[in-house]
Amino acid sequence: MRSEISVGNLTYSYIREISRKTPVMASVEQITNLAAQVIDPELGKPLSLLRMLGTVDQQGNEFTVNVILPTPAYPNPERLTGLVTEKVSPALDAGQSVKVNITSTVRGKDAGGRIGLKVHNIIAVGSGKGGVGKSTVAAALACGLHTMGCRVGLMDADVYGPSIPHMLGASGQPGATEQTGGEGQKLVRMEPIDVEGLKLISMGFFIEQGQSVVWRGPMLHKALTQFLKDTNWGELDYLIIDLPPGTGDVSLTLSQQVALAGAVIVCTPQQVALLDAIKAVDMYQKVNVPLLGFVENMSGDIFGRGGAMKVANEIKAPFLGEVPINVCIREYCDAGKMMDLLRDDTPAREPLLAICRNVAMQVARNLVETPAAPVLEIL
Repeated sequence: MRSEISVGNLTYSYIREISRKTPVMASVEQITNLAAQVIDPELGKPLSLLRMLGTVDQQGNEFTVNVILPTPAYPNPERLTGLVTEKVSPALDAGQSVKVNITSTVRGKDAGGRIGLKVHNIIAVGSGKGGVGKSTVAAALACGLHTMGCRVGLMDADVYGPSIPHMLGASGQPGATEQTGGEGQKLVRMEPIDVEGLKLISMGFFIEQGQSVVWRGPMLHKALTQFLKDTNWGELDYLIIDLPPGTGDVSLTLSQQVALAGAVIVCTPQQVALLDAIKAVDMYQKVNVPLLGFVENMSGDIFGRGGAMKVANEIKAPFLGEVPINVCIREYCDAGKMMDLLRDDTPAREPLLAICRNVAMQVARNLVETPAAPVLEIL
């Protein structure tokens, strides 16, 4: 009897030892559930809710977690990689490993579909008054996003003072191609000027240097509508629109045609510029355009610093960054080398790239937090 009990104990002990040493291997389902719980540090929500978690693949003992960023301009993706790795690693058995594969897909309102645009996000860059560097910021935003790997177009809607072509060193006249539209109708599309892959359209390509544009509102409306719907933009992640200063016809026309992803307001630190910038905020609110935030240009030295951030805080609007007043910006713009300004090691490079990242992330944040606004109808 004792022998039988002894054998039984030995058998029991053996089974228990085998069970203890048998590895419990992590599964794709376990890794997926854990990765889905990671809170994105920029958007503050779980990856599953943000649709940023792709597939989890397994090959042998290695798992690959595919994470899809909302924009190539996403700041510090290494931090997110670390958070995902930290979350899933405790579930791995000895011999198993995980790597995080980062890609990006820009999503947006796609509000230009009703006029034939394949543009995910349309961003207006405006100001309450002239002379604050609005066109410089618009050009830098387009070039910066382009250098980060986004598909970008830049539309110069400042018909009366088109300066964008000069800043980018672009010249020539857009060509035209014939396309077949719905019901077999023939459509003529303008081909935008290509600047290293950045697509550009401007009134500056259609007039002689020094020639003025003397138009009333209806002509302006027609020209901007053609720039939007009759230009062969192709598929874009972002279309940046450089608006004329003030709160007039152009902003109303855009609000009629498309639902903008938002507006960036450029101002300088002086009080008079900030007062006009606040009027621009009021105008965008009236036409249902989300405010992406403020950019303070020419910050420092004679103009002072911090005025735009103060106003942004007071009205609870995002502050997107400041551009230092520096001679290199003027030199690069005068030479038509805005693209190089975002690539060369200049004092303006990092502040401008930071603004690009902030704008792109604010667009992504708005897409998560707010529903699409209705398109304004103006009779």
